[in-house]
Amino acid sequence: MLVAELIERKRDGEELSAAELDEFLAGYLSGDIAEYQMASFLMAVFFRGLSATELTALTRAIIGSGARLDFDDGGPPAVDKHSTGGVGDKVSLILAPLVAEAGLRVPMMSGRGLGHTGGTLDKLESIPGFQTRIDLEEFRAVLADVGCAMIGQTPEIAPLDGRLYALRDVSGTVQSIPLIASSIISKKVAEGISALVLDVKCGRGAFMQSREDAEALARVMVGLAAAEGLRATALLTAMDEPLGEAVGHSLEVREALDALADGGPADLREVTLALSAELLVSAGIADTTPAARRALEDILASGRAAQRFARLVERQGGDPGIVEDPSSLPSAPVQAVYEAPRSGRVARVDARRIGLTALELGAGRRRVEDSVDLAVGFIVETRVGAIVEGGEPLVAIHARDEAGARRAVERLQDAIQITDAAPDEGLERPLILGRITAD
Repeated sequence: MLVAELIERKRDGEELSAAELDEFLAGYLSGDIAEYQMASFLMAVFFRGLSATELTALTRAIIGSGARLDFDDGGPPAVDKHSTGGVGDKVSLILAPLVAEAGLRVPMMSGRGLGHTGGTLDKLESIPGFQTRIDLEEFRAVLADVGCAMIGQTPEIAPLDGRLYALRDVSGTVQSIPLIASSIISKKVAEGISALVLDVKCGRGAFMQSREDAEALARVMVGLAAAEGLRATALLTAMDEPLGEAVGHSLEVREALDALADGGPADLREVTLALSAELLVSAGIADTTPAARRALEDILASGRAAQRFARLVERQGGDPGIVEDPSSLPSAPVQAVYEAPRSGRVARVDARRIGLTALELGAGRRRVEDSVDLAVGFIVETRVGAIVEGGEPLVAIHARDEAGARRAVERLQDAIQITDAAPDEGLERPLILGRITAD
């Protein structure tokens, strides 16, 4: 194989055969193809895309590069959820124990935050003692005991994806629909699940800011999952303002605990129930979405989902006492308040700017290897459409020091826009923007 020629053909928009891609990817895994050559190939894909044949070949190569779990053992169906990333998105912490309590298995492999978006693993690691790095044998044992397990991607699962993602991150090719789709779906297929729900974020705080891009990504992922025998549904959800009120790892865990106790912000509850209901229907636990929602609401009201989360925390080395008393979660030493600079109506709560401001506080990472401050962040106490008075508290700031708190106050002036108190028609949009299935 002439590697340069293959890259040139992709650059010029030609379709490569499955056999050519298999050989190319195998050469990269073995070290025969250099990082700079793969980076050139990824950039060609970024601009030229992949055909259906190429996308399938790439996905299957990633799946075949490592182990593939199998839950076809007569037990409850195994399911999972994936979010394309947002600000304040702590849905996984609630969904996994909730769906497990409803009778499904949830082998959830999650990621860390990067840039302005948060990561499930970082949130879990704000729980004292919680271990996200366990091997596959222990992962299966936790799943058998609790019905759900939450860990990071292991070296055994889709190692080709790990290498490709690291290269995409430094080569400016992260936001490629076929590369995103193959990365996500390959890992979920390798997990051995039978049903998947995709939370495709859309708006200022999402990677896919336009409705068209979000819908295109959702359609590719759902179609690719179907081609691999995985039942998948995608919900397009709004990410113009943060989901819920809490932004920051330990703060988001506290809010997730409120939701598990049948409380929490209404928007967080709505998105969680919508995604969870899709899984119950896809897995055959419920006949209809309304029936699924009623069952899930009953579980939340009973406190059983919170109890299941406590079991998960304890089984993975954490302190289950945080479910009843979250005071042992990390807390920031400095508290400050951002107040409304004028009276009027809130016209914008920019999720991206709030996420970037949290990053500056220390809650985010610019590179995968960066450490994060698990205690800092915000409680955003206002929403788009709210009428506020000048001097009214809008955001509670949790910072490491006074200087960080002052910088956050300055940055929040750009994130929250207040206009004259005109009618709020058109300011708000639905949380659930669309639903994509294989049909």
